[in-house]
Amino acid sequence: MTVRKLHAVLTALLLGTATLGAALVMAPAAQAATVSAKVGPLLKEAQAMIAAKNFSGAKAKLNEAEAAASTPDDHAIIAQFKGAISISSADPNTPGGAKAKFAQDYNAGKWKDVIADADYLRKNNVFDAQSQLIVGQAYYKGGDYAGCVRYTKTLGGSDTALELQARCAYEIGDETTQHQALESLVSRSGKPEYWKLLLKSSERTRGLSDHNTLDINRIRYLVGAIETKDDYTLLSQLALQLGNAAEAQTYIEKGMEKKVLNDERSNRLLALAKTQAAAVTANRAKALATAQAAPMGDDLVKVGENMLGEAGKAKDAIPIIQAGLKKPLKDAANGQIRLGHAYLVAGQKADAQAAFAKVKTPEKDASIAHLWSLVARR
Repeated sequence: MTVRKLHAVLTALLLGTATLGAALVMAPAAQAATVSAKVGPLLKEAQAMIAAKNFSGAKAKLNEAEAAASTPDDHAIIAQFKGAISISSADPNTPGGAKAKFAQDYNAGKWKDVIADADYLRKNNVFDAQSQLIVGQAYYKGGDYAGCVRYTKTLGGSDTALELQARCAYEIGDETTQHQALESLVSRSGKPEYWKLLLKSSERTRGLSDHNTLDINRIRYLVGAIETKDDYTLLSQLALQLGNAAEAQTYIEKGMEKKVLNDERSNRLLALAKTQAAAVTANRAKALATAQAAPMGDDLVKVGENMLGEAGKAKDAIPIIQAGLKKPLKDAANGQIRLGHAYLVAGQKADAQAAFAKVKTPEKDASIAHLWSLVARR
């Protein structure tokens, strides 16, 4: 259930208690023949008082009826009337009344009262999962976002509770809690809408490199969270900028297939990507030999990364990247991420997760590696 449905749930709850109250009030009329002669008239008077919302008078009349009761039916119907009064009067000291008060306060926008009503629901053992979520919604609607974060952390990890927690955390700038809630949502369901929010949060990580930004957008593409022309254009340009022309070509062609890239600029971008991709392929043997002879391993990692953009080349890229990791690296974290990336493209998800898990520092790279590991768990 999403946060937007909570109001509908509450309305249904209120309607349910109202219907129950009406049924209880009307029940005695249908069973009047079964009550004793002394009790019948007293119940009719009580029924009229309930309809007029004279609950204290109705309770007094029921006390008289109880004193005069002589059969099991007398006692059963009197109990029904008492239940009707509890609900109609929203008496918080009874289960039905507590639920009715809770519903009435929510519909009236009395958010602090809704939160306080939780104590009555607990005391009457009717504080169910829906009611708990509604209390969380009351914190949010009442503008108590810090209270909302604290409260939602006590709830089970349902999608609705996590959505609410993420939203309230956003309102107070608690990026850590927001990110954790979104990550939990992604891990639970993998829905593109959760990925969009998580990746948007990740973009605010301090000190991201261009390569980190490319990785975030690569993930956005892989999980189906990329849709617009700007999304495809940014991803394609980043891939080209960092020398991954074949990969850029794939993104541009997919954008054209989706009918979101259909202008002259996109055509020029595709032509450039194809030209550069062909040049990289033609020069690969020379680039590989040069990288193997170099004292640093970054060029080997780059050769392997380029191959990941070409269909069927991921398994060939793995040993090349591994060879790069055996040498000193200017960017060791990127090398390890690229190894995990290669394993993932090759379909070796367990190996990919193990590779990503080795990235511990810098924090920004560890964050990106963790995002990749979430992809590998799908």
